[in-house]
Amino acid sequence: MQTTPRYLLLALAISSCAPSAPPPAASGPAGTSLTAAQRASIGRMIWKNESGGTIDGLTAWNAGEEFPSLGIGHFIWYPAGFNGRFFETWPAFVRFATEQGATVPAVGRQPDCPWPTRDAFFRDFQGAELTGLRNWLAAQVTLQTDFIIARSQGALPKVLAAAPAGDRSRVDANYRKVASTPNGTYALIDYVNFKGDGTNSSERYNGQGWGLLQVLQEMREVPAGQPAAAEFAAAAKRRLDLRISNSPTARGESRWTSGWHNRCDTYARAL
Repeated sequence: MQTTPRYLLLALAISSCAPSAPPPAASGPAGTSLTAAQRASIGRMIWKNESGGTIDGLTAWNAGEEFPSLGIGHFIWYPAGFNGRFFETWPAFVRFATEQGATVPAVGRQPDCPWPTRDAFFRDFQGAELTGLRNWLAAQVTLQTDFIIARSQGALPKVLAAAPAGDRSRVDANYRKVASTPNGTYALIDYVNFKGDGTNSSERYNGQGWGLLQVLQEMREVPAGQPAAAEFAAAAKRRLDLRISNSPTARGESRWTSGWHNRCDTYARAL
């Protein structure tokens, strides 16, 4: 009898937090049919998307943000006392890694980011703690990829339950259309890591979200396969453009337009 992988058990645990509204007919979560080579390719692409595939990019703190972003997926980690609108993914990754038997470096196991500001972070950038954390992350790309896939799989039932009743069938159908190709599967996995599942009410500007749910709602009617992957990429760009137009001026999000569009363009290309 085949044993359920532990990262799938985590996906089920994540999905158990979803509202109780029943989803329509079940869809296969993205990533369940990927080969080991495809999974490795997706991990490399996510690392390239987030930081150009560089080692230094594994511990980053973007200008204008209040927190660092760590790992191939740039997992968010909040300093003590800061409560941001975005889901804090670094602590979730640490829990996942520990469940898988990995030993996260001590600095990464702290409940809050120990660097209170971006300046403090970069003063210590070449120090032992951040250097060691980068080296550990560079050696744990498969573990990080599995976490990102598990998070994407846990997002599906949440998205379906959160969708308005009249939209659920179309959202489910769009998900399955996109997931019918390897690059579409990559798109679904990457986008949840990139911009969330769209069910967090705090991840809104002027009441408008930009996560997976909103992109699936935004998609136009197209056939399954590569047309669906291409439309998912186009819909993602439309929602991200809306996010930018609604974002607070002080965040300066328009500077990310080109990079965000380039990332979405990878979803339309064969894996």
